[in-house]
Amino acid sequence: MKRVLLALAICILQLPLVANAAEILLMSGGAPKDVLLTLVPQFEKATGHRVTMQHVLVSALRQRILAGENADVLLMPTSVLDNLETMRKILPEDRAAYGILKLVAIVKEGARRPDISSVDAFRRALVDAPSVVYSTPASTPSGAHLASMMSQLGISDIVERKVTYRPALEGGVNMVADGRAAIGIYPASEVVHVNGVALLGPLPDPLQLTLVYGGAIASTSKVPGPSAELIRFLGAPENRAVWQHEGFEIPH
Repeated sequence: MKRVLLALAICILQLPLVANAAEILLMSGGAPKDVLLTLVPQFEKATGHRVTMQHVLVSALRQRILAGENADVLLMPTSVLDNLETMRKILPEDRAAYGILKLVAIVKEGARRPDISSVDAFRRALVDAPSVVYSTPASTPSGAHLASMMSQLGISDIVERKVTYRPALEGGVNMVADGRAAIGIYPASEVVHVNGVALLGPLPDPLQLTLVYGGAIASTSKVPGPSAELIRFLGAPENRAVWQHEGFEIPH
């Protein structure tokens, strides 16, 4: 009997946690994927909430939100969140900035490592490379930036003949690891733990793109309270090391 009563007491103590648990839909660009795979299970364990994650190309995610698709938490570049806020698609309160991303160039592990330490050297490396891969210009901020950069360097026609447009979420980085592309250019978080690639380094400062990734609550959220908890948890000081480990710099 004592054992039965003890088990019943434990169940009763757990009831508030279950009753208050929320289902949270988190939609994110691809860059923080590894961060979320680490932190979201910790959040679920600590709170009892359940989080469903969807990783979507930034341009497609923006269009889906503008079209009225439901979500609770959005993780995207802050410039995109700013735009969504003007459209009243996110709540202005409880926004957070998590980490800064820069673009890096990669080659296959063991391959020749061209110099990219200056604008001229990077331009020469792109001209000499037999093949190049980076994200689709219409799909991600990095792809759009690189298309503009090729024009700025005066090599758009040269690169166009040998480039493959493929976001990291769709296997672009793996093309470098497999030897199907000589040089790849992606945000640091999307290459930092990929086997088979070697980092050449960040793009030269005059050509660099700096992306600040942040979080916000979608205006369609039916669980804004738990969503705010998740946003705060992801940016908690004790979790900053996870962002850094996955290729992000922490904003001051």
